[in-house]
Amino acid sequence: MKQYHTPKRILLKLSGEALQWKQWYGIDPEFLTYIAEKIVYLVQVRKLEIAIVIGGGNIFRGIQLEEGWFDRVIGDQMGMMATIINWLAIGEAIEAAGVDVRVMSAVPTHRVAEDFIARRALRHIEKGRVVICVGGTGNPYATTDSASVLRALELQCDCVVKSTKVDGIYDKDPKKHADAVHYEILSLEEALHKNLRIMDQTAIALAHDEDMPIFVCRIEDTHLIGSDEIRGTYVHTKNHKK
Repeated sequence: MKQYHTPKRILLKLSGEALQWKQWYGIDPEFLTYIAEKIVYLVQVRKLEIAIVIGGGNIFRGIQLEEGWFDRVIGDQMGMMATIINWLAIGEAIEAAGVDVRVMSAVPTHRVAEDFIARRALRHIEKGRVVICVGGTGNPYATTDSASVLRALELQCDCVVKSTKVDGIYDKDPKKHADAVHYEILSLEEALHKNLRIMDQTAIALAHDEDMPIFVCRIEDTHLIGSDEIRGTYVHTKNHKK
């Protein structure tokens, strides 16, 4: 990653499914410790400023009910609540590992989180705190992928980092196709044109329009973000200089 882009401030996107880790549902306590230690390493050793967006798919995915009688808006609101449950777990794990956390929600939940206000979030980040952004964008029909790019822009991040189960972007599923080709670097325009499923199309389009690069790597390599050692895919903007 370093040869293309050395970030100071990142937006780390974690899927809700990642929190399941070895479980079929919910939150794996072993994973919380595992990922919290990597995030603390990024803050304390690599000196990165970090904001996090967490999905809620390990608990509830509103789109699952879309084909039935269930109202999509209500389903998405339930998904927003699931992200709030997830922060309670991962935020506690990060603080236990040694870094202060502030949680800011797009959905008013004053007993457990602050309202998301960009300037306040920036002050927290500047003071060395990890800011966890929950509740998605606060609106239905918008995914946490879109929320990740939006928050990255609002918080003046250098890059969105999406930690996944694979070490970057391939032209097809590497778990199903032995001949899958790994992309080391590509443009957001290529990602849109080739319909590569790194994020939903709305999120990629926003990143493209606003020049927000995206880096995709394995969850296991999260602590290597910003180093030459990490393997992943850097999705650059139109202003990228080779």
